[in-house]
Amino acid sequence: MKFNKHITKFPENFLWGGATAANQIEGGYGGTEKGLSVSDVYIFDENTPKEQWTDQWHLMTHKQVEEAQIPSSTKYYPKRHGIDFYHHYKEDIALFAEMGFKAFRMSIAWTRIFPNGDELDPNEEGLQFYDNVFDELLKHGIEPIVSLSHYEMPLYLATEYGGWVNRKVIDSFVRFATTVANRYKDKVNYWMTFNEINAVKHHPFVSLGVIEENHPHLEQAKYQGAHHQFVASALVTKEFKEANPEAKVGCMMSYQFLVPYSCDPDDIQATTEKQRESLFFSDVQARGYYPAYTARMLDEKNVVLEMDPEDEKIMREYPVDFVSFSYYMSSAVSSHPEKLEGAVGNLITGGIKNPYLPSSEWGWQIDPKGLRSALNQLYDRYQKPLFVAENGLGAIDEVGEDGKIHDDYRINYLREHIKQIKEAIMDGVDVFGYTSWGCIDMISASSNQMSKRYGYIYVDQDDMGRGTKQRMKKDSFFWYKKVIETNGEEL
Repeated sequence: MKFNKHITKFPENFLWGGATAANQIEGGYGGTEKGLSVSDVYIFDENTPKEQWTDQWHLMTHKQVEEAQIPSSTKYYPKRHGIDFYHHYKEDIALFAEMGFKAFRMSIAWTRIFPNGDELDPNEEGLQFYDNVFDELLKHGIEPIVSLSHYEMPLYLATEYGGWVNRKVIDSFVRFATTVANRYKDKVNYWMTFNEINAVKHHPFVSLGVIEENHPHLEQAKYQGAHHQFVASALVTKEFKEANPEAKVGCMMSYQFLVPYSCDPDDIQATTEKQRESLFFSDVQARGYYPAYTARMLDEKNVVLEMDPEDEKIMREYPVDFVSFSYYMSSAVSSHPEKLEGAVGNLITGGIKNPYLPSSEWGWQIDPKGLRSALNQLYDRYQKPLFVAENGLGAIDEVGEDGKIHDDYRINYLREHIKQIKEAIMDGVDVFGYTSWGCIDMISASSNQMSKRYGYIYVDQDDMGRGTKQRMKKDSFFWYKKVIETNGEEL
């Protein structure tokens, strides 16, 4: 008997591609039957000081929600417009195919299928749009990898039902999922239930439809809403399996690999606790039950979950098949953060600045080797296939005098991270795909600006939506094409 052979290359069927979200690229709001989502109420104002741009995503008030629903409002709501993928999808998918994409991670806008979220019958116009998109992808040999909920829950469910804290939302979500499971069972094999499900801790409005003013005990609302999402995830996993026994359903989380700031035992313990707060969400979805540490964690937050008798049973019966995550940075943890310099950047959750790492223009610390550590940690923890669903560098790109976009900084960032994925595969980790974030420039999830660009494809559009919408290939387009052609051997 021989020991397993040491793998030294990316698997032959590795899913190279790019990732997007419906609320950031599609547009197609006016003139269609699409309803408003929670992401559609965020504005961008070019007169707002730059240091305040990243604050919007964290907060949402009744007043802002009410103003966003006034038809005559003159404010600019970027995610209602996106980059008009709704009308450009054939052109954009052709560019993805030219790069050689094997997979395209996208989301279905719930509000395009059920505008308010609680209707009994779906909107055929919305269903047909995604039929068209999937057909176009498959025509080019590109595998759709589809998120059901990517910060796109119907605004009506947030305002009239109170969001995911209300158990009735489970029924609406299952109806939505069952509709698309049956409609696209022959076109989609990979599904993700909730994008960055652990973001409920930091962004309860876009993740749960929770308006903070309504919840003096916000932690209770967050974890009750999360529990309802866990149950919904299990229920829809059941639906997808029944519609297509070959379907693979995964969870997806935002993951910052955490390291102790020092070897102080208090820093190490603080890191363990912070790590658990994040991994709790994938623990439940991947294992199918609440881990033992949960009791103390919830008790110390004064959270008491309300569960139906069947909840634990369905969660155990239908855990996810794979674990996917976004990775942009690592973060250092200290038991005394007030004594140290904090790391800035809208995804950092109280992290300490790591003196060994450089930072992007938005203050995100760059740590490619942390991705290898994260992959090893997650595979050791779950022993399930892993998928890197997001990874990328937001930067200000400019068209040069030669009419081209030279983004070597992005190439360097991606190259170093892909190297570490290969190292993890050599370590024995089962990684089956990589979809870098923002394969085409789009509206920023957090700051709602366009000038924070991630793509291989430049879109001529500014922060206020002005521009020709013309698509242009950056230097990184040709680099990534070569990476895919050589299955990661030429970086």
